Amino acid sequence: MSTSFETLPLWAAIPVGGLLVIGAFLTLVGAIGFLKLGTFYERIHAPTLGTSGGIGAIMLASMIFFSISTESLVIHELLIGIFVTVTTPITFMLLARAALHRDRAEQNGIVPPKNIPTEPPVE
Repeated sequence: MSTSFETLPLWAAIPVGGLLVIGAFLTLVGAIGFLKLGTFYERIHAPTLGTSGGIGAIMLASMIFFSISTESLVIHELLIGIFVTVTTPITFMLLARAALHRDRAEQNGIVPPKNIPTEPPVE
């Protein structure tokens, strides 16, 4: 299977190129956010959005490119997109909870204390 971007019609090459640029930009924004934000808790949000949005655009570009190149509908990339979109936020949530537990155990002052239920006022 020999596919080349030069053999792709212009009407398909424009959206493929645009989606690749958008996906690369979103991934870059996530990486820059990861580097620029200060604490671990702030850093967790940017890569999640960058990865999910970036993979979505790149996945669509891949689906269009290979569907046109092979002259058949190619949708198995959706499985990759669904897997990444579902697992990335869950992974980051688990990392945040583990860091929160560690910081509370070390009595780090930058995290809020665990909510301890208080007794209702006596009437």
